Amino acid sequence: MPENGTCASVINLRYQDGSEGSPSNPAKYKNQAYAQLRENCLRRGSLFVDSTFPPDNRSLGDLSSLKSWQEDEVEWLRPAEILKRQNNSSEPAFCVQGASRFDFGQGYVGNCWFLASISALTLQKRLLAQVVPMDQTFKNYAGIFHFRFWRFGQWVDVVIDDHLPTLNNQLLSVHCNGGNEFWVPLLEKAYAKVCGSYADMSAGLPSEACKDFTGGVAMMFQLREVHSAGHDVKLWNQLTNATECNSLICCGTAQKGDKLVNTVAHTGLVDAHAYSITGVTEVTYYGSKVRLVRIMNPWGKTEWNGKWSDKSDLWNSVSQADREKCFNRDNGEFWMELEDFCHYFLMMFICCENPNFLDGDTDTQWKCQIYDGKWVAGRSAGGNVNSSTFATNPQYRIQVTILDKDEKEDQNILISLMQKPEQGHRKKRRLNPVGLTLFKVPPGTPAGRLGSDFFRRSQPVKQRQMYDYARDLIEQHSLQPGEYVIVPSTMKPYTSAEFVLSVYTK
Repeated sequence: MPENGTCASVINLRYQDGSEGSPSNPAKYKNQAYAQLRENCLRRGSLFVDSTFPPDNRSLGDLSSLKSWQEDEVEWLRPAEILKRQNNSSEPAFCVQGASRFDFGQGYVGNCWFLASISALTLQKRLLAQVVPMDQTFKNYAGIFHFRFWRFGQWVDVVIDDHLPTLNNQLLSVHCNGGNEFWVPLLEKAYAKVCGSYADMSAGLPSEACKDFTGGVAMMFQLREVHSAGHDVKLWNQLTNATECNSLICCGTAQKGDKLVNTVAHTGLVDAHAYSITGVTEVTYYGSKVRLVRIMNPWGKTEWNGKWSDKSDLWNSVSQADREKCFNRDNGEFWMELEDFCHYFLMMFICCENPNFLDGDTDTQWKCQIYDGKWVAGRSAGGNVNSSTFATNPQYRIQVTILDKDEKEDQNILISLMQKPEQGHRKKRRLNPVGLTLFKVPPGTPAGRLGSDFFRRSQPVKQRQMYDYARDLIEQHSLQPGEYVIVPSTMKPYTSAEFVLSVYTK
């Protein structure tokens, strides 16, 4: 493991030479070079058409929100054509007066998880600029744009043409509220391309997109469990610190019944829906501090109507200064008291480059190492810990250093196991049940791989009870100082797959 440096700096050291796959030199997705393609179009006087993601129903996919007759009515238009059809005399623009979470609203695609992540991304300008090159304009127009995502261990540059799907001259996908602004629907199209189609973006968790926007660690918190365990203060400290650590923070409501339907409940909240968390604050109410969480609906409308909502009488009993810093009506954004937030929302997601928010201390130093690995059937796909071939799995030996006295009860290691699924459509990609097992390595044990005898006589110090089909598996542990070996494995032996293992230690 590296001996010093924060998580973010160690990740950057991996790419210090500007090698391919780094933030400054992303790999060319589908081997398409943006600058060269754009130059070729300008020289020929033609507009770019992306043959790898063509403007037709193959790229749209089977959208469940569209009726069969509507699919035949879909037209792929460029931004200037869209504005002309809408009798809008404005010239198309990429981004007007900076990117904001209030710029857009959801369309026909059921991808609120992705749009909530964009909303969170707009609050972190450095991360936003890494994903969305803001020097793009419609001047010297060639019909080509590009965006950057972190995909399974490396940054990739994704090129698209600017044909966008429309129905009755309105954008079928996300739309910008500014009328002539197009950075969000173009970003959505680029992500649809890496997913396989627009339809492949339906249903998901915000942690997936947030991970692809940062390359960081994405963690999920079960809010009702946290609240019932009496950990509200710890959650509040983590949440407030996460807002100071360039984190992307989202949350989601529970699904009601067997079907994934976005029904608006009597509370004004939408079932099975993703939201972004855009701020936290405390206000004084009759001498007591009240903890409030600010939440944004990616629809751009439909808000919570309970305590501390826009129309709540409780605002009449706080200072004018508190009202002015918090209050803004009917924009899809609203406040909730922390207790209500934990009760009505099911999950919260925090994604950041450095997990120091976990300690309630933004100064905590974490180190990080990233490994690319694979399970190969017959060679390194040993299966679960009860399999006779378990020792053939990939092994990663790490050193846990002495803890400071204030850290003895805190978790001091975080491990992320991210599967690299086969290429193709996101909804059809096969994820394997995977797990992580940790063993203590006795002092004096020779360096190198550990054999079957070691694993037969050793008991795991940490072992996941259930193998998980998740794309990104996260585990946190508190380990005593010493050497350990991490063994990622699939549930069944002879299962070939690739993965990215990220190990964060204090």
